[in-house]
Amino acid sequence: MNRLGIELENFSVSRYALPNSFRTLSVSEATTPTIHDLWLLPLGGCGEIGMNLNLYGHNGRWLMVDCGVTFNKTLQQNSDVNTTKHQIIAADPQFIASRKQLLDGMIITHAHEDHVGAVAFLWRRFKCPIYTNAFTAEVLNRKLAENGLLGRVPVHVISTGTSKTIGVFDVEWIPLTHSIPEPQALVIKTPAGKVFHTADWKLDAHPVVGNGYRPETYQNVGLQNIDAMVCDSTNATEDGWSTSEGALEDGLFQLIKQQKGRVIVACFGSNVARLQTLIRVANKVGRYCTVLGRSLENMIGCARNSNMWPDELEVVPSAHIGYLPKEEVLVIATGSQGEPKTALHRLAHQNHFALDLEEGDSVIFSSRTIPGNEAEVESLLKKLEQLKVNVFQANDAELPIHASGHPHQEELKAMYRWIKPRIAIPVHGEDKHLTANASIAREVGVKHQLVGKNGDIFQIAPYPGVRRQVIETGMIEIKRP
Repeated sequence: MNRLGIELENFSVSRYALPNSFRTLSVSEATTPTIHDLWLLPLGGCGEIGMNLNLYGHNGRWLMVDCGVTFNKTLQQNSDVNTTKHQIIAADPQFIASRKQLLDGMIITHAHEDHVGAVAFLWRRFKCPIYTNAFTAEVLNRKLAENGLLGRVPVHVISTGTSKTIGVFDVEWIPLTHSIPEPQALVIKTPAGKVFHTADWKLDAHPVVGNGYRPETYQNVGLQNIDAMVCDSTNATEDGWSTSEGALEDGLFQLIKQQKGRVIVACFGSNVARLQTLIRVANKVGRYCTVLGRSLENMIGCARNSNMWPDELEVVPSAHIGYLPKEEVLVIATGSQGEPKTALHRLAHQNHFALDLEEGDSVIFSSRTIPGNEAEVESLLKKLEQLKVNVFQANDAELPIHASGHPHQEELKAMYRWIKPRIAIPVHGEDKHLTANASIAREVGVKHQLVGKNGDIFQIAPYPGVRRQVIETGMIEIKRP
């Protein structure tokens, strides 16, 4: 530990003091970056999966990256006292809300709920400009409209490859591939240092929607002398490479064409590429396709408005599906994680207006269970078993029917080699994922690995270190209007 009380690598922390002095800093000084500092302060999403909220600090100012939610959690982790689960949870933004005059802006990297889902509920506490891509802006504007904020929030649409100055931060938007249209990484530049913030990503040559990745894109970023890479850790424990989204059509086709009754496919509602693949499969096997679930309908609408939905891919109104012959029906439904009130949950409990599941129907999970949702998914599977429907899960399929949107180990190695950061800061994962990511960075030659959690201040410049639990963090319940 140095005289600043900053943990260098893996040493403990006691206090924070000025250089060449033993004067302990005030709370205000200890939480205000100087002109020489570049900090990362995660309020959510570090040491956990979900409700991402990151702050970058430099020269007394802050930049927020993402403002998301998580679902069906208690407000107190690892607590036996409060076991009440709340439907929508966000990271407590009190630290930055109380300093909103120092917040230069908010960037939303993509349209997944754990990155954009809290914006419409929390923006009144920040009242800052928002910067994002066209597809995410389409999704966000619908959320703002539901909360009476459409037209009142300054949402700036930024094209990939664009650079823009936001307060004291210069930001460049870098294209990526992920399980949603237009995901973007960020190069955040200050006079003190530079960060490559990946957000969610994978290396997919055939993502179905949008362009595949190009190694030279990231090699060029690596030429900028990046100080730190703040990186997605979700699949850091998985070896090899992730499956391409473009590789799923054959597996889904082979499985669906074997089924005799209705086919219901559960997948993540935001995966526009998966929706398009399933509609193509439905056309090939001679089934009418419909969607059940508001998030699916919204995503199709957003994709159409963003010119990301081919005109030939049509869905029939869900009201018609109950009258069609069973062998001619394919339903795409929300609820792959067992969430209450979703379409698949209602179908399993026989209380959906569109149809009743019957023996001989098939439910296919084109998804994986997110950590923390195991109990809900198991309960859903038991309900489906009681209905005597055929159930197929991705892990048991002979051919791939699901692809993760996050990088496996070989993809992480490739990105670290291209970017060449001095510092690796794993985020977006539980402790085991962060540790695995740090080990990969060390293996490929990244000099410093800083592993921490929400409330830690990660110092990127003037030198690497971590101050543990400087900021009090927590969770708050989000209530829909």
